[in-house]
Amino acid sequence: MIESKQNKRVKQWKKLHRKKYRDQTEAFLIEGWHLVEEAIKSDWTIQTLIMVEDRERPEVWSHMDTIYVSQDVFKELSQTETPQGIMAVVRQNKLEFKPKYNKILLVDAVQDPGNIGTMIRSALAFDIDVIVLGKGSVDLYHDKVIRATQGAMFHIPIIQDDLELWINYCQQNEIMVYGTALDKGAKSLNQVDIQDKFAVMVGNEGHGVSSDYLEKADETVYIPIHEQSESLNVGVATSIVLYHFSLLT
Repeated sequence: MIESKQNKRVKQWKKLHRKKYRDQTEAFLIEGWHLVEEAIKSDWTIQTLIMVEDRERPEVWSHMDTIYVSQDVFKELSQTETPQGIMAVVRQNKLEFKPKYNKILLVDAVQDPGNIGTMIRSALAFDIDVIVLGKGSVDLYHDKVIRATQGAMFHIPIIQDDLELWINYCQQNEIMVYGTALDKGAKSLNQVDIQDKFAVMVGNEGHGVSSDYLEKADETVYIPIHEQSESLNVGVATSIVLYHFSLLT
């Protein structure tokens, strides 16, 4: 039982809300029963369970390292408005590039945690093999990203990497790269001949996909929408594109 906010372990856990410390320790915090359950069902490594003193640990979790804390200590660590009394320290999954992926989502500098969370959930739902978060994208282990994924992040490979490497890989392995864009040269989504092996490239909320990356795409596509609708949220747009591709492959 830990009752002091000044406890050494409590201070270390609290630091995990900062990217610098997450990178140093290669660990991060998750909070809430659903996220903890999804992490435990996956192949990710749970380092420590943290539970409020009056909560009971499920019997099937009895083998796990569990530390109980007071209500005050838990509130000190919590990032939610209505804490559920359970969180966990999870080891980061350091995935490396492997030439086995045929359905790829490439994400260029998307900065909103909610959008990244939506993309991850949709990629899992529509059978994407891997998600690559490029430079400028929000950190995968940001508290708000984790919550927005609703546990989907534990069930699909996600790599934070240089998109240039992945575009080159696709070109060398006959994987079509489809960039999303609003320029006049883009094809309407319902006019695109979709291949079995593909990469969908989506971009920043304000600027879209970098022009350097778009120039390397095999085709650029857009979603036909009502003429008075200026654009779609990038998370929603990504979901629509991935669903459309899933129907045709």
